[in-house]
Amino acid sequence: MLMRTDPFRELDRLAQQLMGPGTWSRPSAMPMDAYREGDEYVVAFDLPGVTADAIDIDVERNMLTVNAERRPVTKADDVEMELSERPLGVFSRQIVLADTLDTEHIKADYDAGVLTLRIPIAERAKPRKISIDVGSGRKEISG
Repeated sequence: MLMRTDPFRELDRLAQQLMGPGTWSRPSAMPMDAYREGDEYVVAFDLPGVTADAIDIDVERNMLTVNAERRPVTKADDVEMELSERPLGVFSRQIVLADTLDTEHIKADYDAGVLTLRIPIAERAKPRKISIDVGSGRKEISG
């Protein structure tokens, strides 16, 4: 079997091993995508191998915080680990949300290792038409 070597990938792996997994005082970052879809703002976080009960989502004012923990899988006593590259520990991400988002109605969905948050755009931020009142005629100024 041929294996292609990427020196930067090996350097990243070595740096991750030296720094160790994230802790509650120094969590690792989690990759994410953010985009607008219609009248919602969507944020998707990659959290493979994390169970739904190990994810914590908080919103305080306009600060969205997502914390997750990937715990080690318990193995039998006769298992000898040959290679371990999947990071364990704590992952965290904080995002400042715009005032135009409705933080009271955030929906969270977790499927296939991807946490998806859907944040509706507030009604006050949506475009709307302003009607113009037309006067009934001329008005005189008397003085």
